[in-house]
Order: sequence, then C-alpha cells, then structure tokens
Amino acid sequence: MKKRIIAAVLAGCMCITLLYGCGNSKKADNGKDSLTLFNYGEYIDPDVLDQFTEETGIEIKYEEALTPEEMYTKYKSGAIKYDLMCTSDYMIQKLIDEGELQKIDINSMEYKDNIDQKYWKLSNDIDPGNQYSVPYFWGTVGILYNTKKVKEPIDSWEVLFNHEYSGEIIMQNSIRDLYMVALKYLGYSLNTEDEDELRAAQNLLLEQKADVQAYLVDEARDEVVAENAVMAVIYSGEAYLGEEYNEDLAYVIPKEGSNLWVDSWCVTKYCKNPENAETFLNFLCRDDIAQKNFDYIYYSTPNNAVIDSLPEEDKNNEALVPSEDATDNCEVSKKLPDDTTKLMNYLWKELKAE
Repeated sequence: MKKRIIAAVLAGCMCITLLYGCGNSKKADNGKDSLTLFNYGEYIDPDVLDQFTEETGIEIKYEEALTPEEMYTKYKSGAIKYDLMCTSDYMIQKLIDEGELQKIDINSMEYKDNIDQKYWKLSNDIDPGNQYSVPYFWGTVGILYNTKKVKEPIDSWEVLFNHEYSGEIIMQNSIRDLYMVALKYLGYSLNTEDEDELRAAQNLLLEQKADVQAYLVDEARDEVVAENAVMAVIYSGEAYLGEEYNEDLAYVIPKEGSNLWVDSWCVTKYCKNPENAETFLNFLCRDDIAQKNFDYIYYSTPNNAVIDSLPEEDKNNEALVPSEDATDNCEVSKKLPDDTTKLMNYLWKELKAE
C-alpha cells in the first residue's frame, strides 16, 4: 500500500507566507509567464509544481492558508493578486456571488472527463452549470478514534457529548465544521439559517467544552496517532493517514450525517492570463499528475483514472472511498446569508472566550 511521505523537508520547499518560484522557469513578464496560486497547507505535491513549470515555462508562485475563512480574509485584503485558488464548496459559492471569479472554459480541457460525472454534479450544488470551479479532492468529516480505548465501536456524534471521554476529545478549530457536528447531532441541517437551532448547537458546544482537550485542524490526527487523545473530529484524508500510522485507529462517518465536502480550483478576477490558468487546471486533471497528487495527499479523489488504479483494500476504505450508505445523511456546505454568518462568528467568539 502506498503511503504519503509527510516530512518537514518537503514542507520547507513550500513557503507558507512568502511567494516562491519553482523549477527552471522563464522570468515572469508582468504575469504573462507566471501564475500565483493560493491553496491549503500540504495540499499539492511540490514536484507537480516543478513539473508544470518544466513542461510549460510558466513560473508558479505559491501561498498557503489553513482554513477557508483565513483564505478569504487574505484574498479580500488585496495584498496579493492571486490567479488561482483552491478552496472549499461554500467559500467558492460566496466568491461566485461576490463576482470574484472568472468563468472557466471547461469544455476546452482535454482531461476534464477524468473527473467523474458524479463529482461535477456534486460541485453543481454550489457552482450551477460548473462554470467557475474544477473539483480537486473531496471527502467527509468524521471521528478518528482509538479502538482500544473506547468501550464499543462508535457510530454516532453522541460519543462527543456524553462526557464519557472528558479530556480525551479533540474538536475542529474551524467554524463551519465545529458547528456542523452539533447541528447534525441535534438533527438539524448543517446549512441551517434558524437562530434557535444555531443557539441550541451553541449550548451543546458550551456544555461540551470542559470535555474538550483542544480545538485543532491538521494537528488533530497527530494527537490521536500519538495516543495523546482518544478521538478527534477530522477530515477523512487525515483519518486514512492516521490509520496508516497506528493500526488501532478507526474512522467513522456518524449515522446522523456529516459534511460531504468538495475542494475545487477556481480562477480569480485578478487573473490576467486565464489561458495559463486553464492550462494548469487541465494539467491537474491529467492521469499521471492526479496520481502524483493522490499519492502525496491521500484524500478521496474525483479522478476516475486514479480510482481505477487503487487496490481493493483502498477502494473499500471508508476514509478514502466512502460507501453511499455512509453518506446518505451527509450534506455539502453552502454559503450562508450574511446575518447567519455574523451570528456564527459571534457564537464562535463566545465559545472560544468562555
């Protein structure tokens, strides 16, 4: 079984706060021969960027963010004029509505059909007509837990709120994913606009707070792997890696449902050379490049060429290829009205301040 290599030396070649050029590139000419990318941390194989430059002569400049909200804030500041962004479903919907994205000529992309139709349909929920975004990776949010330290197999969000594992729980340090857990457990939609439902979720999270060891994002996996915590709310790709590092771990999508997320690439209104941007997007869909990124990231991929090449044990792994039954009650996160977003931000600050 293949494993993604996570090492500081690889991360070192990708500046998180500074832009860099990679490979043997031409000198950029006012953006004509360069692209500035904005992505999540450790979410692309650095060799892919080098290979793109070597094949096309287009210089890549790169920056990372941790959450969709952080990405949005940096983008809207205007300090850097990003050409392409990889971000999450509801954030793409927000950027489309605000006129921040350019349409993509997806039909001209040679390798677009490598993306399975069901993921284009899933993406259509937040990008009607699939005009502004190209699916990159997808997955679920669930619970990664140590099978030796729980009383019985987990199948519900209830385990996070019953006080049996006080001090041994890690929750997501991300607004939408944190409130999603409480909302779905209470039987509400993760896209609710109902203030009473959001405040009910807040009361549940406030009551739970004393049991929470920490609110983390990517580090959550490492804490469970190291057995510093019994369980964590985590993204499915991180869960798969956790199971690779510690054979006592298991991942579950709770029966009440969860967030079925799609991260996609989009072209911003600042991009002066959309042809170069579309060349990059087409490159990402190519069989060999999609395989490279999958081997590095090991999140669920929408690329059929990669899925077809997986060994059977990976095809049957819920963290990599969730079954339809497991995702029956899952939802895609959609953009919320401004007043709902403001309320959630207020509740988040209240929760973290308590």
